[in-house]
Amino acid sequence: MNHITERVLKETEFILKTGHTIREIAVHFSISKSTVHKDLHERLCQIDKNKYKQVKEILKYHTDIRHIRGGESTKKKYLEMEL
Repeated sequence: MNHITERVLKETEFILKTGHTIREIAVHFSISKSTVHKDLHERLCQIDKNKYKQVKEILKYHTDIRHIRGGESTKKKYLEMEL
């Protein structure tokens, strides 16, 4: 097993265990968001289709709620500015 496959599987286990976002995974593994995205969207499908389906659901959830998280972050920012 090459190092890319090992990295993809480590990222996969991490997201399945924690449910973290691509950005959080990138920080945890000290790699770029683009690399994580490519690993989880393209490479994982070729390595393990079952895990790919599970990861795809988590990533879809993050996409579905990103507007809510962005709004909360903006609200927090402006509340802190008032202090």
